[in-house]
Amino acid sequence: MPAIVEIQDLRVHRGGTPILRGVSWTIESGEHWVVLGPNGSGKSSLLAALTGYLTPTAGVLRLLGKTYGEDHWPHLRRRVGLVSHALQHLMADDEPALETVASGRSAAIDLWHRPSRVDRRRAMALLRRVRCVPLAYRPWVQLSQGERQRVLIARALMAGPAILILDEPCAGLDPCGREHFLQFLDRLGRSPSSPTLVLVTHHVEEIVPVFTHALLLRRGLASACGPIGQTLTSASLSAAFDTRLRLRRTRGRFALGVPPAMRSRGL
Repeated sequence: MPAIVEIQDLRVHRGGTPILRGVSWTIESGEHWVVLGPNGSGKSSLLAALTGYLTPTAGVLRLLGKTYGEDHWPHLRRRVGLVSHALQHLMADDEPALETVASGRSAAIDLWHRPSRVDRRRAMALLRRVRCVPLAYRPWVQLSQGERQRVLIARALMAGPAILILDEPCAGLDPCGREHFLQFLDRLGRSPSSPTLVLVTHHVEEIVPVFTHALLLRRGLASACGPIGQTLTSASLSAAFDTRLRLRRTRGRFALGVPPAMRSRGL
């Protein structure tokens, strides 16, 4: 089988400024990835290129064996599910969750027609999968942040994507809501029918055990890439974030700290 994603020497320049400076990245079937990096490291540009909304300056980008610039990318884009905090602001306040999920079949926003019986049945099945059946007829404005993220995941799954990108999905969640959502995400990734997951985040605390690999970006370059056990280290994270950091791992979860500064004599 072809790789889910294959990126070779990807470069993106804007106004003469390099945003991505030769990133190579391969995602194989059965892997779940985390993308980490500080603001300005190129995470957003990498996602935009992968979803076909940003044209690379140079390099090769393949999705499921199809090459960007040679194959029909708008059709391939449907194989990439995207869940972003920004999507929450695009939904109509009075739209029921069931219709929000059904709209994912055509990647439409603010569904203007009643979903077909087949689409409604599939949307309900996906709400059951994300444990949100009681929300089916509740309007968007009445959903909590965590409920909205689950509904958006069901929406992204509506088109049967091969890869599901979660862009800062915990933004806006309180600590309790975040942990419940991360437990759900861990269960989702372990399902035999789960698509490949890609979690984009700033926080190592959001990496649950289901994730197998990590890509660290620094100033438009891949500073580390590979299995999590080899890639996420105090040294690699310190280099990516230009700060001395200390990484701890307990029971499959990570925590990041900053060692105390060296004290001057007499203080």
